[in-house]
Amino acid sequence: CFIPGGLDCSISFVSHVLGKVCIHGRQKEILEVLVPRLTDLTKSDCIWQRICWRLVECVPDRWVEAVVLGFVQRAPGADVLSRLLGNLVVKNKKAQFVVTQKMLLLQYGHTTAVLQNLLGYLSLESLRRTLLLRVLQELLETWSSSSAVKHSPAEQQLYISKAILICLSHLKELEIESCRQELLTSMMEGVKCHLDSSLPQLQRLGMVVAESISLKINTEGPVLKFEYEEDDEIRELKSLLVQTPPFCVVPSLPDDDRSEKAGASVPLVPESNEKPHTAAPVMPDEESDAELDSDDDLIPYDMSGDKELKIKAPVYIRDCIEVLTGSRSEDVDKWEATVKALESLVRKNPAATREVSVELAKILLHLEEKTCIEGFVELRQRAQVAVLTTDPIPVAKYLTSQFYSLNYSLRQRMDILDVLVLAAQELSCPKFHGKTKHSGAQKPCIQLLPGSDSSKDWRRIVDERIKSKTRRFDMGQSRVELASRPNEFNSVAGHFFFPLIQHFDRPLTTFDLLGEDHLVLGRLVHTLAILMYLAVNTVAVTAMGKALLEFVWALRFHTDSYVRQGLLSCISSLLLSVPAERILTDMTEELLETQSWLGDVMEKDPDGDCRRLALQNLLLMENLKKKLEAVPS
Repeated sequence: CFIPGGLDCSISFVSHVLGKVCIHGRQKEILEVLVPRLTDLTKSDCIWQRICWRLVECVPDRWVEAVVLGFVQRAPGADVLSRLLGNLVVKNKKAQFVVTQKMLLLQYGHTTAVLQNLLGYLSLESLRRTLLLRVLQELLETWSSSSAVKHSPAEQQLYISKAILICLSHLKELEIESCRQELLTSMMEGVKCHLDSSLPQLQRLGMVVAESISLKINTEGPVLKFEYEEDDEIRELKSLLVQTPPFCVVPSLPDDDRSEKAGASVPLVPESNEKPHTAAPVMPDEESDAELDSDDDLIPYDMSGDKELKIKAPVYIRDCIEVLTGSRSEDVDKWEATVKALESLVRKNPAATREVSVELAKILLHLEEKTCIEGFVELRQRAQVAVLTTDPIPVAKYLTSQFYSLNYSLRQRMDILDVLVLAAQELSCPKFHGKTKHSGAQKPCIQLLPGSDSSKDWRRIVDERIKSKTRRFDMGQSRVELASRPNEFNSVAGHFFFPLIQHFDRPLTTFDLLGEDHLVLGRLVHTLAILMYLAVNTVAVTAMGKALLEFVWALRFHTDSYVRQGLLSCISSLLLSVPAERILTDMTEELLETQSWLGDVMEKDPDGDCRRLALQNLLLMENLKKKLEAVPS
């Protein structure tokens, strides 16, 4: 459109219309048409750029957020966004708050492309770069805050990590030099907070961001390097650091940029080819080779016919103890053979194992890898499980007492918990005798069975799951194999459970469950949940449920999300294992208080898994009430 006669005009009315349309929910419809059109008009026309700037500057403050957010989300790149908005964030305080605070620190649902648009826009003009540095500082303060790591969801931590890496990719050398000390301080504080977390995802985020900051501030010296498994999320994060930030000239010079890259790559090929040619006359030295390799004429022995000597493993339990602890410990091959054969030997000789069960459990708990045995940790664990299932009560008493003893590492304490869980699963499912692999054995979470709120249906549901996962070639034979046997965990469940729950609030010199050792506390809580779930239909299940409910109530406000997930899993196990009549008779008041707490968790907990588990528990409680109401009095 054109204004004849060179007359001045105001577009504030159009700005008001745009703001009102966006705030009333029609943002998508209008901006899907407006943004592409303004993008084309502002490519080469500075007058249209000024018109566009005035259009967004005249939007009333109460509608600015909806307009700015729409432009940021729909602009095809940071350079386009810079043409459309100009220096709006410098001139308008509300727009500045939306761009530098709300979209980065208070919200975390925007895509990576939106973050790149937003931060790239701040980096494309000198007046806005001061805001970019301020944003980076505030992001690092949040990332390095232990309170934020504990109380914000993992999705927000990932969002902030992405924003930090994009900011780092836009920093110039002088800017990095000016804030090097602040970056170093934030890196050291932030990586500590993330490594202290019990969630592996947060630990990896801390490692990646710390590596990236170290790479930026130490361009010539050594940099931080952690060991972790890379997945798609980690690769995406690393790609944000090395990406080329978009500039205003990008749309007009794509081919020139490619030609510059191609021209820069041309001399690399001859250089790499020249290196072996220039080095060739230096490397060979016939006289020195003759002196150093004077034994090249020796004929090697023919080793093709050699056979590996097989070391015979011990055949008695006491011989195994002697090999693992006694005078023959220097015989490495014998030691390896003993470790590999110990589990089967224990299962074949239960009577002999019971005579030395506690001593053998102690040896295995302290056993360290002397040679590089493949799967040593698994072999030791399986042997411990075999000893515990062979003689449950004495060995369980020993292991649970050692869990709270002095001079044990956190790894040994968690090994004790793993062994107790695996043994309890084997004892409670005797049809799988000898097989310690279980669907939930390696996971701390509880795999809930749908519809299993009734203890009477437990056996039927387990049998159905067994049938669905068993391949049968002869139905007659399978019926003989699936004959029911007594639940061996029934008589020993209390020995596994109660000693673990007794002393959790008593700190030791080197072990504080309620303090810095919250990772072990999380594992303990999940272990108790699993033991509670496996104790269904046992004599002690009601007493276990009451003790577990008191334990959960004491820790319900714990700051670590992994611990809270375990506590909610404990409630699920209790509702699934304790008979409904006993729950309502013996735990009525506690159940009402728990229901109120679960409602708060479902609405307010920052962790998504905690909210999901709380909702699941509330549904279980509702099903429990309906079931009892349906029973005739």
